[in-house]
Amino acid sequence: MSAMDSLDAVRELLAEFPVVDGHNDLPWALRAHARYDLDALDIATHQHEHLHTDLPRLRSGGVGAQFWSVYVPADLPEPVPATLEQIDCVRQLLDRYPADLAPARTAADMEAARRDGRIASLMGAEGGHSIANSLGTLRGLYALGVRYMTLTHNDNVAWADSATDEPAAGGLSRFGREVVREMNRLGMLVDLSHVAATTMRDALDATSAPVIFSHSSSRAVCDHPRNIPDDVLERLPANGGVAMVTFVPKFVLQAAVDWTAAADENMRAHGFHHLDTTPEAMKVHRAFEERTPRPVATASTVADHLDHMREVAGIDHLGIGGDYDGTAFTPDGLDDVSGYPNLLAELLDRGWSRADLAKLTWKNAVRVLGAAEDVARGLQATRGPSNATIDELDG
Repeated sequence: MSAMDSLDAVRELLAEFPVVDGHNDLPWALRAHARYDLDALDIATHQHEHLHTDLPRLRSGGVGAQFWSVYVPADLPEPVPATLEQIDCVRQLLDRYPADLAPARTAADMEAARRDGRIASLMGAEGGHSIANSLGTLRGLYALGVRYMTLTHNDNVAWADSATDEPAAGGLSRFGREVVREMNRLGMLVDLSHVAATTMRDALDATSAPVIFSHSSSRAVCDHPRNIPDDVLERLPANGGVAMVTFVPKFVLQAAVDWTAAADENMRAHGFHHLDTTPEAMKVHRAFEERTPRPVATASTVADHLDHMREVAGIDHLGIGGDYDGTAFTPDGLDDVSGYPNLLAELLDRGWSRADLAKLTWKNAVRVLGAAEDVARGLQATRGPSNATIDELDG
């Protein structure tokens, strides 16, 4: 099959089974670049210089559902109000673009949006710091529409260890396990991207519902602590969860790991956080790249991860979470949200069937949210909200 034939076949598939993407940081990008001024950064307009995401490119990429990340940095003095501002940003987007974006909180909502030809818009909180050690705040985020929470971001929280921080809790603390139990009772997906492997294993032991990895790849293919070890992937079939492969070059290409470490150190030497994507920070990034060309990932690089993850976890436990607008660099061919067909065409050329791709793009993600809802209904019939505190459980 020619490259053009593969793309045509993929676009036909996406018309029926569009992409559910597990993680997009557009709300934070809108805050960072325009302080939520949606006139200044109107995503109905194509190709904003500072964004990977807009409505024309989402349509071109075959996206049918998006988990919008309501991420805020862990070092903000008041993360909870900032998280609420992020949620408000998503609501403003839904109000402004109702012909394209459909509010969604359930698997049934996702299917209804697909039938309407709109992009189902869900929310995920990235990092347990957004609940400030409060199960009441967790319930408040759920009531506002948040349907997953990543247990940590890049730093530990008091009750869970991050993949990129020094071990402290040893995985999940007693309160951390109570957070997972309460998320199960609510129907909020437990997201294990960013967490330490010990936290992944503890969460799988604690959960009674399927988990997700909203944007993580394979540690066996690229040895970065943000990726998923094989022993954890092997547990997904019994759990029913879904690992959503990410595109971030420093997580998918081994040669990019060392380069990124040097680039991050260069950012810090110039007074910037290593994740800063403001224009001033990107000038520093680009100057470093001119001196030291970065290794380039491609759609094939990401497909290598999916091939391996499929061997270990099976086709029913894979999805896609690009992390657009949350990374400075993207792979060639996956430059922005219009690029998903290039990855799917690569997989088609590698022998993935139409049925396989439909599971990867749509069916698995919808199933896992529906399964979490089913578990929640059963748990709510047997127990009420937990009012446990971190002081009571962890001392």
